[in-house]
Amino acid sequence: MLWPTPLDPVLLGRPSRRAATAAIEAHVAVLRGEPLKASLATALREAEGLGGQERRFAALAVRELSRHQRLLDAAARALGHPPGKVGLTEDQALVRYALWRRIFCGEGWARIGPEVRLPGPVRPRTIKDDLLAGVVETPLPDVPLPESATERLAMRYSFPTWLVERLASLHAPPVLEGLLAALDEEPSLHFRVRPSGTRDEVLARLTEEGVAAEAVALAPDAVRITDSSHRVFETRAMKTGRLQVQDVGSQLIAEVCRPPGGTLEGRTVADVCAGAGGKTLALADMVGSTGRVLAGDRSRRRLAQARERVRELSVRNVAFPHPLPLSEVDVLLVDAPCSGTGSLGREPDQKWKLTAKAISEFQATQLALLEEVGREARPGALIVYATCSLLPEENDEVVKGFLAKAPGFTLEPVAPVLGAERAAALCDGPFLRPIPPRVPGGGFFAARLRKSEG
Repeated sequence: MLWPTPLDPVLLGRPSRRAATAAIEAHVAVLRGEPLKASLATALREAEGLGGQERRFAALAVRELSRHQRLLDAAARALGHPPGKVGLTEDQALVRYALWRRIFCGEGWARIGPEVRLPGPVRPRTIKDDLLAGVVETPLPDVPLPESATERLAMRYSFPTWLVERLASLHAPPVLEGLLAALDEEPSLHFRVRPSGTRDEVLARLTEEGVAAEAVALAPDAVRITDSSHRVFETRAMKTGRLQVQDVGSQLIAEVCRPPGGTLEGRTVADVCAGAGGKTLALADMVGSTGRVLAGDRSRRRLAQARERVRELSVRNVAFPHPLPLSEVDVLLVDAPCSGTGSLGREPDQKWKLTAKAISEFQATQLALLEEVGREARPGALIVYATCSLLPEENDEVVKGFLAKAPGFTLEPVAPVLGAERAAALCDGPFLRPIPPRVPGGGFFAARLRKSEG
């Protein structure tokens, strides 16, 4: 097996014993079923005296341990320490951490030892320091490659075999490997510039403040931060609300809500599954001071985050009525709950929790939600159905199932909204389907469904 090239040290932050402790404790919580984001937040909150660069290292490390879990376990087996032989969950996490520091950071025991040797960093544990030292210092043997091409890709990029097989049925081998490799990397920071059309001005300001950034051609207001620091969050552009963290695909979904060749200025839009409010804010900027965005979500916690973001930016054209008056709006965005297979770069723990059964359950929920919104939408209204999934079961098949049950709707192509040049890179038939690495960030899907006037 071709072992990966070590990460750029600039990306790592500052390794330390305390940072390693936070990362390993968070990974243990993930292995016990906790979401990665929540586990990391708890570990960082409980860690004492971590500096910014140490926190950055811990955050990267815990994502990497889930991101490369299958490959790290293959290395452990090759060295004679398979996960089943290493008893405690804490022991498994320690072995994975030591192997990640060796394989992905290029470090030896002289650097790794102080981070993991007894009496810590995580207790209880049954493995001794000499075992961990052997994991780091013993020559790494070649791992026999599986005969199946999809199995080889699943091992190399640490994905469940069933998911790679499903994606292999959709994409040619070079596209598939590029997609897996892109989802296997630490995602870049992407922002949406506010107000629309001021990207060049904001980029110039970022340059003045020493932040390296570039325009993303496929979305009119998207920028990517190209340096590895987080100084962008201290810039005047950020503090004055000129930048909003948002993936490129997410920005494109908001853009697909507007009419071809026109704008949403003055329209009323409902963000039915608003979540933490990223698309809500994008839509609020698009409808302008004469339009309105009505936001709702079944998760009260996530909707509270959306309310807070709206308040912090002093956005005055967003309301949170309950229930949402869907029959009174022009455009309804249904960013449905989904498997998140397009967002595995940001939430790598999810790939080990997903099952084919869960995909079927998401599909049933998505179709039921779309039918409910379709019944309440007024004649002539536009429904934009969207997910951050890569799987047709949650995308094309949901749209097809909905149209079969709702003959009063027609499928409108997305391409006229984006224009021919961008549509060639972003669209698949009538649908928006940006996927990495062709489009930076995660993978997304959107379809436009028009309710007849009759």
